[in-house]
Order: sequence, then C-alpha cells, then structure tokens
Amino acid sequence: MKTFIIHFIKGLAMGTANVIPGVSGGTIALITGIFERLINSIKSFNLNALKLFFTGKFKAFAKHTDLGFLFAVLSGIFVAIVSVAKLFDYLFNNYPIFIWAFFFGLLLASIYYVGKTVEKWNIWSIAFFVIGTAIALFIAFGTPVGESRNLLYLFLCGIVGACSMILPGLSGSYVLILMGNYELVMIDAVNNLTVNLLESMKILLPVVVGAIVGLIAFAHLLSLIFKKFHDQTISLLTGFILGSIPVIWPWKENCITVLRDGTEKVTGYHWQLPTMDTSFAIALLMMLIGAGIIIVTETLANKKTK
Repeated sequence: MKTFIIHFIKGLAMGTANVIPGVSGGTIALITGIFERLINSIKSFNLNALKLFFTGKFKAFAKHTDLGFLFAVLSGIFVAIVSVAKLFDYLFNNYPIFIWAFFFGLLLASIYYVGKTVEKWNIWSIAFFVIGTAIALFIAFGTPVGESRNLLYLFLCGIVGACSMILPGLSGSYVLILMGNYELVMIDAVNNLTVNLLESMKILLPVVVGAIVGLIAFAHLLSLIFKKFHDQTISLLTGFILGSIPVIWPWKENCITVLRDGTEKVTGYHWQLPTMDTSFAIALLMMLIGAGIIIVTETLANKKTK
C-alpha cells in the first residue's frame, strides 16, 4: 500500500504537469525516478502479454506488464486531470506569475540533478545535450502550421502527440498546436461526438490508433536506447528540459488565438523582463520553493540509496 501511494502521488504530479501548457508529464517522471520503469511497463504490452491475458494467466500477465505500478501511476494521472487540474486552472487564472515561477525553479533545479545521472560527460553526451536543447527550443519558438484532415497526417499527429506527452521537456498539447491540428482534434472532433459521431470518428480514430502505436513503439525504442546508450539518452532528455525553459518563463504575455467555438488558445508567447517590485520578490520565493523541493527530494533519495 505504501508503494502504491508513492507511485500514485508521482502519477498525480505527472497528470498535473500534462494539463499545464509547456510542461511535460515525462519531465516529472524523469525527476521522480520512474521514467525508465514507466517506459519498460508500456513496452511490455506485446504479443506475449496478449497471450498471457487471453489464456487466463492473469497473475503472470500482471507481473509481465508491471501492472500494479502502471495502475498506480495511471490512477494518479487520471485523478489529477479531473481534480487537481481544476485547482491549477484557478491558480493560473489568478496568480500566473507565481505558479510559473514555481515550475521554473523546479525545472531549473531538475536540469542539474537529471544531468548528474549521466555517468560520463564526453563529446557524444555534450552533442546530444545540445541537440536536445535545440529541438526543444525549435518547438518552443515554432510557428503553428495549417490544419490538415489527411488520414496519414492525423495518424502522425497521434504518434507525435503521445510521444511528446511522455518525453521530458515536450508538451503534447503544445506540439499538437504546432502541427496545426489541435483545434480539429481536441475541439471540433471531441465536441461533435454527440452531434456527428461518424464525422468525429473519421478524425479521432486515426489519431487514437497513432497514439497507441506510437506510445508502444516509442516505449520499445526508448527502452532499447536507454540500455545501449544510457548517457547519450539522459543528456538528450536533459537538453529537452533546458530547451523548454522559455515556455515556463514567468514574465510573458500569451499570444491568443480564438478558436471556432469561441474558446481561446495560447499559440505563442511574448517574453518580458520582470519589474523589480513585490510581485517579483514573491515570484523569486516561489522559484526557490520549487528548486528546494527538487533538492530535498534528491537529498532524501540519495540517503535512502546509501
């Protein structure tokens, strides 16, 4: 039960991060030390798992897929999306600078601690770190492309969106905006499910199939490269986190686009420098609290390991 609660809380943090624009649940998974285990659990859903399940060997199936761990994490993610997210929605609407400052401090400290897990920094590790940073910066400063209903492109959106959600430093919803299909998939298709089911499914089905295929295939790929190229993978992911920092910068104005249903969506940012006032002092304190949580967590984890 204690282990379940710990993994549930980590899932709670991942779910909270996934609903925040620019923040990735994968980043939280990496910070909390469950990223590699989560990837291995997802990739274990293969033909062998299906065989165990359909032959009634449920205990062996649960062990093969690490089902207890996965259920705890997914439960936390689900609870966060339906409950904790409402709290953050209120905080972002009323205290945006302070909440962004908290996450800025949290991610800034995590760059050091995640990077520290690289066993040996050499020319390849540095190269992958730079590449990861460049990719995340390109996405952060990217301009959204046009909408497309092409089935293959929708399938690709599902793959990229799902992979982005588990990759540290990359926000799945933000990537979908850049690909031009956020409005088509998340607004039009979802809202029209009860009105025009067939038309909505033409859009959602290839996205969902792409997400499932992409998630399982990407989990296999990540697991493989983690084992063979551990340092390069960690340095690449550290670069992803560093490159996502501009999106978390507290002092920015949102570029708003009004969607067809009248709702507003952030599609970019205008960055600013802070004004030295009371608000800045509080934001600085929130940064220190965010960084402090990571430092304390890492210190306790190191003591437990020793």
